[in-house]
Amino acid sequence: MGITDTSSIKLVTDGTLYEDVLCSPLPVLLDLWADWCGPCHLIAPVVEELARTYEGRVKVATLDVDSNPQVTAQYGIRSIPTLLLFKDGQVVDQIIGVVPKSELVERIDANLQTGHARSE
Repeated sequence: MGITDTSSIKLVTDGTLYEDVLCSPLPVLLDLWADWCGPCHLIAPVVEELARTYEGRVKVATLDVDSNPQVTAQYGIRSIPTLLLFKDGQVVDQIIGVVPKSELVERIDANLQTGHARSE
């Protein structure tokens, strides 16, 4: 069981990526996951916390890679969980695997302030 659509987290699909993520006036943190992925379940509560923490400043969304192969292929997702941070419709950061909440906060804040990408 992954993240569910709540007021804080938007469920995104191949068909809604453009509207929900690429055209968003806010930066978007997109969590790519699958139900069978143990590490995805570990990071899900952290993503939910981030959605509450950044509400109004960052849109948090989630996408099931098994149900949405177009987005998965478009962004070359080979490992999950993967978090993509979009700003103005472009990926500005990519975080692969389970990382501490503090690192996620640091990377989101850095991109909110500067807009510069940080790669792994």
